[in-house]
Amino acid sequence: MSGIKDYFSLVKISHTIFSMPFAMIGFFLAVRENDGDVNYITLFLVILAVLFARNAAMGFNRYIDRDFDEKNPRTSVREIPRAIITPRSALLFVILNAILFMATAAFINTLCLILSPIALVVVLGYSFTKRFTYLSHVFLGLGLALAPIGAYLAVTGQFNLLPLLFSFCVLFWVAGFDIIYALQDIDFDRQEQLKSIPASIGARNSLVLSAFFHLVALAMLVLAGLTGPFSMLYWIGLGIFTLLVIYQHVIVRPNDFSRVNLAFATLNGFASILFAAFVIADLYTSW
Repeated sequence: MSGIKDYFSLVKISHTIFSMPFAMIGFFLAVRENDGDVNYITLFLVILAVLFARNAAMGFNRYIDRDFDEKNPRTSVREIPRAIITPRSALLFVILNAILFMATAAFINTLCLILSPIALVVVLGYSFTKRFTYLSHVFLGLGLALAPIGAYLAVTGQFNLLPLLFSFCVLFWVAGFDIIYALQDIDFDRQEQLKSIPASIGARNSLVLSAFFHLVALAMLVLAGLTGPFSMLYWIGLGIFTLLVIYQHVIVRPNDFSRVNLAFATLNGFASILFAAFVIADLYTSW
């Protein structure tokens, strides 16, 4: 019998640290622009929406890729290949989280409810992209990029340039580190004719492209810093974020993937959390 811990493992709940901090940036940026009063019910609903959307997306990815995961030695230990969670149970988990996501969006505001099916198409659609485009990494980034703009819309109900800059940062940041992560499966992807940037252009060129994506992401944060109501704390946070992003390119080399997981999960997780902490602190001190 599968337990909650198994489903949390299925969707890698700890990897929420990539999108949740940027969702909090979008939320508190909107709060600052809306007179500075935090609606804790809305905050709770935003957190739930991020969790439900991500659970649906990751659960669907595991369901769709179950046959490939079984063949790949690196992923054969996942819950569906090991029969810890059945495909049917995984699909039901996806449907439940998708429904909960849309219900949560409905409680937030009408605009979020209207946009929630589009968001689901994006985050669920990523799972198919590796079968037909080398830009699957960009689609993953697009899915996570919905977090800051979505949280901003939850408070204000309208679009704005500044949260979009944070969303573009997330898009290129995630695409960049997902290319690094995909280096582990370069031989498997070629064998199974799955499309990924490393399988297409090789490890060395992939690391160059990943670095370029990360430069674009950092440029978006510089633009956001110059556009928004930020002061010194923002730039300190950006400096820390930049150093951690750069370091992952130092420790992963074209002929050495041994520290990919450190680069993928640990460094990017810390980068996201620390940057968000400094940005939110900056927003609070400037109110």
